[in-house]
Amino acid sequence: MEVGFTGKEAYRQHFDPKAFFNIYMPCGSSQTCEPATTFLQEKLHKAFRVDGIRGDTLIDIGSGPSIYQLLSACESFREIIVTDFLEQNRVEIRKWLEKDPEAFDWTSMVKYTCQMEGDREKWMEKEEKLRRTIKQVLPCDVTLANPLDPLVLQPVDCVLSSYCLESACNDVPTYRSAVKNVGSLVKPGGHLIFAVVLEETYYMVGPHKFDCLYLTPEIVTDAVKGAGFEVLWPQSLRLTFPLSISDAKGMFFIVAKKPSESQ
Repeated sequence: MEVGFTGKEAYRQHFDPKAFFNIYMPCGSSQTCEPATTFLQEKLHKAFRVDGIRGDTLIDIGSGPSIYQLLSACESFREIIVTDFLEQNRVEIRKWLEKDPEAFDWTSMVKYTCQMEGDREKWMEKEEKLRRTIKQVLPCDVTLANPLDPLVLQPVDCVLSSYCLESACNDVPTYRSAVKNVGSLVKPGGHLIFAVVLEETYYMVGPHKFDCLYLTPEIVTDAVKGAGFEVLWPQSLRLTFPLSISDAKGMFFIVAKKPSESQ
């Protein structure tokens, strides 16, 4: 990996989920990043609840320490598998699943999803539905041909990945390879959904700086097509952050479908 790009060991040592929550989650102490999180919730609501993407199993690749990206999906899939490279992130997800008092409080974001679905007051039912639907919490590495190695799963109906690959890939060829790796987990006729940070070269978590691959909608779209998917719809959001947090310029959401074997 090129000099200067944040490596795996730096993530293991310095990525602090609580510092991440404090900066990037609108239900933490900062409101700065709320447009990015609501953008993702709204687009996932459209994909799963409005467009009707559904099935038996969804894999979330690079979940981080977060569960809010799965709030719409739990109504459309029988089971969800969450994954992340970092053990400390998987620990945070397990805390929430087990109702640990130290788990992050997602209430405001759960209520926002419930509001889009028509009843903000059903947020406690939504939380329990998601807890029942998440069946496994697994390690993953998108740079591997099988990101779940050594575990081998049958291809699934949908793979979701939000704000992940751009921090795991140091150049565009590596990114294109990672998209293929993640896409290999989707069965024919299934869907691949990416949310991507645009034009970002770094983001901060606490005092630590993490490098990112500079991506444009064109790079992402070409990588998804190169992985054998048909793009159904994309959408962008222009957005700037304080440079003390990130130099990102926006968000990009893309829904794609793997052709069925009969096509």
